[in-house]
Amino acid sequence: MTCPAGHTVPLSSPGGQHNQRKAAFGNLCVGCPLRERCTKAKVGRILTIRPHHDPLTTARRQAAIDPNWQAGYRRFRPPVERAVAWLVHHGNRRLRYRGTIANNTWLHTRAAALNLRRLINLGLTRINGTWTINPATA
Repeated sequence: MTCPAGHTVPLSSPGGQHNQRKAAFGNLCVGCPLRERCTKAKVGRILTIRPHHDPLTTARRQAAIDPNWQAGYRRFRPPVERAVAWLVHHGNRRLRYRGTIANNTWLHTRAAALNLRRLINLGLTRINGTWTINPATA
C-alpha cells in the first residue's frame, strides 16, 4: 500500500477474526508533512482491507456510471430513509430489551404498528366487514 506522501508498506497476511489484511505506516508518519491530512492516530496511519473490498469497489464503480442504477437509487432511497426514520423516531434508536428474541418481537411489533398507521393515513377503513382503502385519499 502507498500513502499520499509516497511511503510504501506491505499488506499483512490475511488473519484475525474477519480475515482482514492491514498496512501499518507507523514511524513513517512521524515527520511526514502530509500527516495532518492523512491521519490523526498517534501510532500512524493503519489501512484495513477486508475480504469484500474488491467486490464493493467494483460495485461502486459500476453504480457511478450506470444511469439505470442511479435512477433506481434515486427512486427507492427516499422511501427507505423515511421508513428507517419512522422506525427510530422517539428514542427507538436503541434496543430496549436483553436478548435477540425480545428485541426481534419488539421490532416486528413496531414495524406492524407503523405499517398500520400508514395504512390508516392512506384511508384504510372497514366497510361491511371488509377492509378497504379509500381511493380518494390514497
